[in-house]
Amino acid sequence: MRDTRESRLLLVLLIAIAFALITVDIRAGEESPVDGARQAAAAVFGPVEEGVATAVDPVANAIGAVRDSGERHNRIAMLERENAALKAKLGSEDQTRSRIHELDEMLKRAGAGQYGIKGAEVIAIGAAQGFSWTVTIDAGSKDGIERDMTVLNGDGLVGRVTTVGPDTSTVVLANDPDFTVGTRLEKTGELGFATGQGDRALSVQMLNGKAKVSPGDRLVTFGSRGNKPFVPGVPIGEVVKVDPSRGDLTRTVWVRPFVGFSRLDIVGVVVMPPREDPRDAVLPPKPEAPKPTPTVTVTVTPSGAASPLAQPADD
Repeated sequence: MRDTRESRLLLVLLIAIAFALITVDIRAGEESPVDGARQAAAAVFGPVEEGVATAVDPVANAIGAVRDSGERHNRIAMLERENAALKAKLGSEDQTRSRIHELDEMLKRAGAGQYGIKGAEVIAIGAAQGFSWTVTIDAGSKDGIERDMTVLNGDGLVGRVTTVGPDTSTVVLANDPDFTVGTRLEKTGELGFATGQGDRALSVQMLNGKAKVSPGDRLVTFGSRGNKPFVPGVPIGEVVKVDPSRGDLTRTVWVRPFVGFSRLDIVGVVVMPPREDPRDAVLPPKPEAPKPTPTVTVTVTPSGAASPLAQPADD
């Protein structure tokens, strides 16, 4: 529109009319004479507004999602931390239960053999002082540990102390190739010498080449003079293979050790030997063989010749 005198007068007139209509509408309230015009405008522009709102809603939702994403992320992070803490707690409880079980089993063995022991924890594993299979324990001379003391756990013979420091000691394991211990066969008392073979079964030379040995037989330590380096009666392992006897003076058997050397944790150092040889008392009782289930045999024999059918009596 061109800026002329007429256009300015028209603009002033329209503004005056608008103010007049607004004044009338406000004063009339619900009976306003422009209510019909308002409804007509709503009918015309309502669908347009709805379409615009529909188009804008996803954007608004996205803005709200961005605004709430921080809170949601914090919530997820908190839940993840709670789950991690719960898993750690469960893992810690499982480990605690496992260690309590190990300690309980070790105390049972020590009690059965009347060994006075000093408990210790394995804190390192690996080659030390030239030995191939060793562990370091957190007990030393301050705890009364001395060289050539027997080391055991709840399963049996672990090894012997070879080096002692003030707070730690080195233990050479029974599966070390340079490790040798005197053995005694359960029940029969046959003697031999067991030698470590690394991660394989122990090799045991039986002094009696005609000794009767079978898979499943168990061996314990024979003991040393003065109870060093070995006290008697500590379980060693179970026979898994017997080499055939060829008339030699000695006989070789292969023994699976009771101790799992790759998973050592809690051990006990025998600081006080038993008053007497416990013999086989430290070995756990052998599980009873399952009793065979009795079977019932049913024999079917052919019956005799069928008897003729009974005839009805004559009246």
